[in-house]
Amino acid sequence: MPELSAPLASPATTRLLSRWLLLGEWRAHPVRAFVAILAIAIGVSLGFAIHLINAAAFNEFSTAVKSLSGQADVQVAGREALFDESIYPQLAQRDGVAVASPVLELQAGVAGKKDGGPLHILALDVFRAGFISPDLIGAPAEGQPFDTLADDAVFLSPAALRWLAVAEGGQVALQSGTGTVSLRVAGSLQGARAGQRIAVMDIGAAQWRFNKLGKLSRIDLKLRQGVNRDAFQADLARTLEAQYPGRFQVGQPNDENQNSRNNNLSRAYRVNLTVLALVALFTGAFLVFSTQALSVIRRRGQFALLRVLGMERGQLLRQVLLEGASLGVVGAALGIAGGYAMAAVALRFFGGDLGAGYFAGVQPQVQFTPVAAFVYFALGLGVALLGCAAPALEAARAAPAIALKSGSEEVVTTRLAKTWPALACLLLAGALTFLPPVFELPLFGYLSIALLLIGAIALMPQLAAVVFRFLQRTWLRTETSKHAPVRSLTLARLANASGQAGIALGGVLSSFSLMVAMAIMVSSFRVSVDGWLLQILPADVYARTAASGGTAGLNPREQASITGLPEVARVDFQRVRSLSLAPDRPNVALLARPINLQDPGKSMVLVGDTLPVPNGAKPVWLSEAAADLYNVKPGQQIALPLAGGSHQFFVAGIWRDYARSSGAIQMPLGDYRALTGDNDVSDAALWLAKDATGDELQQRLKSLPFGASLEVSNPSAIRALSLQIFDRSFAVTYLLEAIAIVIGLFGVAATFSAQTLARAREFGMLRHVGVTRGQILSILAIEGGALTALGIATGFVLGLLISFVLVFIVNPQSFHWTMQLHLPWPLIATVAGALLTAAAATALIAGRQALSTGPIRAVREDW
Repeated sequence: MPELSAPLASPATTRLLSRWLLLGEWRAHPVRAFVAILAIAIGVSLGFAIHLINAAAFNEFSTAVKSLSGQADVQVAGREALFDESIYPQLAQRDGVAVASPVLELQAGVAGKKDGGPLHILALDVFRAGFISPDLIGAPAEGQPFDTLADDAVFLSPAALRWLAVAEGGQVALQSGTGTVSLRVAGSLQGARAGQRIAVMDIGAAQWRFNKLGKLSRIDLKLRQGVNRDAFQADLARTLEAQYPGRFQVGQPNDENQNSRNNNLSRAYRVNLTVLALVALFTGAFLVFSTQALSVIRRRGQFALLRVLGMERGQLLRQVLLEGASLGVVGAALGIAGGYAMAAVALRFFGGDLGAGYFAGVQPQVQFTPVAAFVYFALGLGVALLGCAAPALEAARAAPAIALKSGSEEVVTTRLAKTWPALACLLLAGALTFLPPVFELPLFGYLSIALLLIGAIALMPQLAAVVFRFLQRTWLRTETSKHAPVRSLTLARLANASGQAGIALGGVLSSFSLMVAMAIMVSSFRVSVDGWLLQILPADVYARTAASGGTAGLNPREQASITGLPEVARVDFQRVRSLSLAPDRPNVALLARPINLQDPGKSMVLVGDTLPVPNGAKPVWLSEAAADLYNVKPGQQIALPLAGGSHQFFVAGIWRDYARSSGAIQMPLGDYRALTGDNDVSDAALWLAKDATGDELQQRLKSLPFGASLEVSNPSAIRALSLQIFDRSFAVTYLLEAIAIVIGLFGVAATFSAQTLARAREFGMLRHVGVTRGQILSILAIEGGALTALGIATGFVLGLLISFVLVFIVNPQSFHWTMQLHLPWPLIATVAGALLTAAAATALIAGRQALSTGPIRAVREDW
């Protein structure tokens, strides 16, 4: 034995043997290795691509926001969208201030342009802005130096010029109330960032043209040299809060609050998208496990012979790990390259928000980040090593004398399948669903889903044994069993080789359960949104000022004209405002509209009961997102910044709102008008008079003097458009779901193919005892169908459990709203049928290949 083991122990021989074993395995089963590599590559590429897209979009968005602040040291903004400019002299004359630059920001609708949203206008005092934000000062045409002060001039960024299809010297019509303001394009803003659609004009002209006299959005302060910025900010904040409670916010450009504000706008969407992308990587981990487990089972005798010839246990362990790691290295490397290319294509054609609308108006460029690439490469490699760890340990621990004997393959899967770790994972998964979010992210929810998958897959051999042994006992009691040897052989094989059956079942289970869970989640959300739209659109016709934006609206005279139409039986007007309740969060929407105080459920979709309003209190109703984000419950008080001050309101209840993830608040329109004196409105809901039709009312609205500025729709059109936007936002989710299904089909095919080919000796033995080729193929088809059916049934239950976590844990903790559960039976049935067909067809095709070898050659290893 020393003579045999000495050469094997030399480093050169060990490396040569390792290379032979690795390449030989790949040559023998290229399809199985290819599928495992493909799954890892897809998982890594999707995760890395989405990371690059999110990082590029978020960084460009943050940089674009920062560019609008120029070189300001401190900024003073109102908690309302606009505040009175009387505060300006006090700030400009404050000790330590070198320059104070007033800014008026407007979102103006573009007349005649329905797509792309409003135009972002920055109105500046050019003499002061030159010291703080010189890049925002327009470049007038030669010989027109005073255009920066002209009351009819506007300067557009290159992206805005392209979007509006207008050249310098042309005219652009913007919405102001129900009328339009025609402005001359006096030049361009060459300092604007790529894709940034902004316009700049004189602040006095903007206040006049858009009826915002005496109003500002913020004041940028440039401090004198030597003034401590942080100390100045803290002192100014204290002073303003003492003089004007709850009215102003003091911050610094791109400070922690602003970064958090930008981050919170889309963080839940980005994180959930990344987790969905990694679903493919998890499937790849299981495919590596099944690949290596089946490889260890098939080569059990080879490994035992190598041990007898002198290979040490540690060498064998490293060899199997090397095989798994090689799959991970190749897959991860391909994934990094593919992810970068995918990110570049997605940013070029779909933008940084992938259709979700979070990063409109920016044009990000993909940037390769070595740290992220290393993390995702390590993730792909780690997944592969994790998948092959258990098979590698089993191969190293196997006793050579036992492993050399034929028929000991089931021992491997018996050792790999232990009950207590699986049950522990399932119990821990259930316990984690009761834990709160971490940093407002459902991290424990994600971990619970992973443990559910791991526990269920680990439990499959035991489940398969229980089910198929029960079926076998039941079958043997029937008279038919005496005349159906094929089915008897099939059930005997399934009942007594449950370990290998469990490996095959795991592939079906992981892919199908994840597909079911994702399909239920998306379908539940879509059905909930559809039902919500039906409830919140009770009127017959809806009208709003076209092109939206913050400069449009209906004044009292125009409201009276609409109310007086003979086709109108009733009108509910609504005013929408934006309020800042916390400096580190995006603004909430305030909806002032008529509310039935006796039964608020008739005016909104309530979640739970509404509380009686105490005498003298002013009620508001918070959306689920607002209540969750600001930790406010019914019966408590909330302070809202309105009419230049902070006012206390009684929270009477919670309502469901799928339109605004940053939160929304409803209050009676009468209370709002009494408090603010603002009688303009943004929208109108109209009910038809008797014998009037919707088309007649729409035509009558369009014939009003201001009708051209109205956008009129019926509920069905609004609902269809909203669902179209929903589908566009979830297009990436649909794509990820489709990829998970395809990987699952490939995985099922590869697993069944590998198992069938590994059973050539078994088929040879059956041929020796008289079983025909046709009967063996029937056994394989029935096995494939039975295993897949059990996997589908178990996968459906597991997918349903995972969908419970997604719908009732992950979704409320991520987006702060609840929804009803809905099962998309047609999609689930279609995928189940595809899996059944793929499994049976693969088993038949692989069976024909396995039976192509003669029965004598097939059992030669047992001689």
